[in-house]
Amino acid sequence: MNGSRIVAGVVAGLLAGLIFGLGMQIMTAPTPDGGQIPMMAMVAMILGSESLAVGWLYHLFNSAVIGAIFGWFPGNRIHNYTTGLGWGALYGFAWWILGGLILMPLLLGMPAFAPLMMAEMQPVALGSLVGHLVYGLVLGIAYVWLHQRAAGRQRMYSQESLGRP
Repeated sequence: MNGSRIVAGVVAGLLAGLIFGLGMQIMTAPTPDGGQIPMMAMVAMILGSESLAVGWLYHLFNSAVIGAIFGWFPGNRIHNYTTGLGWGALYGFAWWILGGLILMPLLLGMPAFAPLMMAEMQPVALGSLVGHLVYGLVLGIAYVWLHQRAAGRQRMYSQESLGRP
């Protein structure tokens, strides 16, 4: 059952990442020269690129890994849509702090929590919070739906193998 939770987490993470990524594609961040850059291009900069395709690949990879961790760790505590939404929101908030406020700034050569300390980046930090919360909520809902379907199929196959209708 642990494997099905992880698979459900990966698929749910990719779906949530796609939705979050669309927001990141639209949202921009200020550049040092006074311009604007799409957030997805800023994600690509972690890998030394400004390519939107590189940003998307890296973002979706992270979304799948973060989804797998969701299925592995809190997944066994999630039994319905209410707990899925609750854990998803908490998880999204935690990843906003870890990913959006600590890791991403550090990987881009800025201090941790830089988006909160720089006035021009505060709207980006707020947008990132909203995006991470949306990611978490979609992750939680999709995870419950996928895991329930997998558990239902597993019960059906178990009953068939025992000769029960």
